[in-house]
Amino acid sequence: MRRTLTAALAVALLSACGSNTASTEGSSGNSGGGEGAKVAFLMPDLASTRYEQADAPMFKAKMKELCPSCEVIYQNADADAAKQQQQANSAMAQGVKAIVLDPVDSAAAATIVKSAQSQQIPIISYDRPIPATPADYYVSFDNEKLGALIGQSLVDHLKKENAKGGILQVNGSPTDAAAGLIKKGIHSAVDPSGFKLLAEYDTPDWQPEKAQQWVSGQINQFRDQIAGVVAANDGTGGGTIAAFKAAGAKVPPVTGNDAETAAAQRIISGDQYNTISKPIKIVAEAAAVVAWEFVQGKKPAGKATLYDTPSELFVPTVVTKENIKEVLFDSGLMKAADVCTGSFAEGCTELGIK
Repeated sequence: MRRTLTAALAVALLSACGSNTASTEGSSGNSGGGEGAKVAFLMPDLASTRYEQADAPMFKAKMKELCPSCEVIYQNADADAAKQQQQANSAMAQGVKAIVLDPVDSAAAATIVKSAQSQQIPIISYDRPIPATPADYYVSFDNEKLGALIGQSLVDHLKKENAKGGILQVNGSPTDAAAGLIKKGIHSAVDPSGFKLLAEYDTPDWQPEKAQQWVSGQINQFRDQIAGVVAANDGTGGGTIAAFKAAGAKVPPVTGNDAETAAAQRIISGDQYNTISKPIKIVAEAAAVVAWEFVQGKKPAGKATLYDTPSELFVPTVVTKENIKEVLFDSGLMKAADVCTGSFAEGCTELGIK
């Protein structure tokens, strides 16, 4: 009698839950409406300000628009792969129906992918791919193309200025597969350029301080031979510029990527040559759309394939002093009030930014 009543109660509860109780269906995640589902958004580090300031709030906003009753579990691993593993395990224990993962360590993240997929929880790789074990989907800007764009932009500028000497290359983290793609793209532009590659460095955890330390050593070695520096993001670019200033040396053209506020200010002041505009809203919202499809039991088709993973890869835009007003300010991506402060006000006025 007791077993019969327990079974009857379980059936009643399931019936009462309706579409909010989703069953798993193959590797594509849940079936059912998906309302009230939990989705994890796991980001890699705090060295780049974008994750706290842009990626997380934009992803949450889009998820709320798509599914007002869904809950986003946001965690940042602060460049600790073991911590990210713990965060992923915790999210799975809380019953998430999809995980959006920007891995600290692309190789180590394979363990997270395997664990999630064994529980029929789809993994959307975000910004950084996971080559060893294919995720269920990958959303990013085209990182190899990005590297080629910043590298070629620098090479073209140096040739236009009849610059003499060679190039330093400051890459991203050696544990980040996206950094590897950016590095490959940079080499595709620099290697055949005619400019000698003086030295290159893979920056642990993308830390600007480590980039600065390495560049300081190269200034001591090469000094006036350095015609330009290809830095893989704005953080390492900022570290590079700081190294030249600390050495009392003229700052050569330095690249970047991410279009951070500080980078826009450095471009306006003439300290940084370029950055990459890859509106985070594009990838954050695309990831939310894909996550919502998985939560509903659908299996979204990719528009491309990378590392055997269905993917959506967006093409970024190079930003220099010549087009910064149009690309970042006229478009509404940045506000003059946030950038044109203090010593940067005069440069903004000269460029018509107001």
